[in-house]
Parts: sequence; C-alpha cells; structure tokens
Amino acid sequence: MEAKARQTDIKMTARKLRRVINEVRGKSVGEAQDMLRFMPYFAASVVAKNLRAAVANAYEKYGAKPEDLRISEIYADESVTYKRGKPRAQGRIYRRLKRTSHLTIKVSDNAPAKKA
Repeated sequence: MEAKARQTDIKMTARKLRRVINEVRGKSVGEAQDMLRFMPYFAASVVAKNLRAAVANAYEKYGAKPEDLRISEIYADESVTYKRGKPRAQGRIYRRLKRTSHLTIKVSDNAPAKKA
C-alpha cells in the first residue's frame, strides 16, 4: 500500500529542496519528522508539511498508522520559472529568474526505499 502527497509551484528552487529531501529519503516517518523539525532550512518546513499530508492520506485511504510508514519515494522537480527584470545602470535591465518547483512524497508500509 502506498499513499502520496504532491505540492506544486513552491516558490523555492528544486536545489534547495533536494538538500533537505536527500537527508530524509528512506527513513521512517517518525525519524524524518524529528530530523525536519530541527533542520535550519526553510525548505524543511515545506517538506514536513507535505510529509504530514502524505501520512494523513495513508491514514484516510488505508487506515495505516504513522509509526508503520516509511518514505518510499521523495523527489523535487523544477516547475515554471518566472522571468522578472531588475533595472541597472544606463537604462539596462538584467533578467531575474524566480524558480519554482514541485515536491512529491510517497509513503509506504513495507516497501524498501528506492535509491535515486
């Protein structure tokens, strides 16, 4: 049994999210939540919120208890990039790229963690 949660168009680069999700990949849900609680990155709160949603989905669909669940798959993909301009000297404009990303977490009760 597997439940998943997705969050789309997060206003954060996928690189910043990957720094956090690489630490919790394959861990049990309780251990991952403890790790995320004490990480000094803003991305940790985004991942923790999505993890809570995946655990809630598993509970609602299958009646799975959080202590039996493990993160079977977690990844961050790039989403749309917003192009903005920043005024510079002598009438020039420099392009600013505001990157966004998608986050997907799948929790499972018995599947071993996949290596990425």
